Amino acid sequence: MGILVFRADASLDIGTGHIMRCLTLAKALSGNEQRCIFICREHPGNLIEIINDAGFEVFTLPAGPNAAGNSHKDWLGADWQTDAEQTRDALQGLVVDWIVVDHYAIDANWERAMRPSCKRLMVIDDLADRPHDCDLLLDQNLGHTVEEYAGLVPKACRLLVGSKYAMLRPEFAQLREFSLKRRANPSLDHILITMGGVDQNNATGQVLEALKSSTLPENCRITVVMGPHAPWLNEVAKIAAAMPWEVDVKVSVNNMAKLMADSDLAIGAAGSTAWERCCLGLPCVTLVLADNQSEIASALSDVGATIKLEDTVGAHFGIELNRIISDISNNLNILENGSRLAASVTNGSGSGLVVVNILDANK
Repeated sequence: MGILVFRADASLDIGTGHIMRCLTLAKALSGNEQRCIFICREHPGNLIEIINDAGFEVFTLPAGPNAAGNSHKDWLGADWQTDAEQTRDALQGLVVDWIVVDHYAIDANWERAMRPSCKRLMVIDDLADRPHDCDLLLDQNLGHTVEEYAGLVPKACRLLVGSKYAMLRPEFAQLREFSLKRRANPSLDHILITMGGVDQNNATGQVLEALKSSTLPENCRITVVMGPHAPWLNEVAKIAAAMPWEVDVKVSVNNMAKLMADSDLAIGAAGSTAWERCCLGLPCVTLVLADNQSEIASALSDVGATIKLEDTVGAHFGIELNRIISDISNNLNILENGSRLAASVTNGSGSGLVVVNILDANK
């Protein structure tokens, strides 16, 4: 049995996406008799309990004074030298086959320092904005190319680039056929709103307030999904209770694939859930809630896989969103076309492809 160690964090600033995609990979690897361990800082909004509940060991690092900030480098909670030292200490006594890094605040300096502590090192990235010292790099974003990492990784590094490698939990691929089939006769009866696990700036509340003046059908129902650390959860619940449609606010759901498959339209952020929506052919109005989401939203919009909401936080936010809702209400074929194009982005088999590459390198 091999040992893989994941170095990733979640926090109110970082969000939950890095941990969630590492959990997806860890579960897939565990099914192939690999032992997976997480190393995480105790930032406010961490997901350490969720990782434990999923059955994985977690070595915790203390939250530091720079646990938050506008720059990615501030998200580590320590300088890279301290983080590497603390990580090495946590790994004492372990023979580690892979360290898997999914962290915007980590680059080649940290990775080089960790080389003596593992046989191989993998990086999960989607920024292509800094050098890495790794044996395998995964970038699951649509439209990215291996050329973008030229000069940023060693020549011998294996690159897995593109949305076919998007790592999704198995239930998304399992529900893909059902989800696509039910969209043959499009309707606008069920809207899913999901802005990521934290939604620091309450985009969910903004969307609900905007929809109050929309042309949604009277029988439409709305499902809102939020994370357990979402700071605006109580405010969203109050807005939901005053909506003219039935609104169900759910926290920490474990059936996201089923919720997506049963929805006719999503309004969501351009984070990791974008690939889940594509796998299930769920048409979406996409908001950009972080700098690293802009490129994802644009790439999906360019191929017709989503409708990108340009004015995410401006004064015309509600006007633009309701114009889109009105267009869809008057022409349900928009949903059918959006579903078909979204489904072409990824089929949900990415986790398996990544696991094969990891296990092949072990041989």
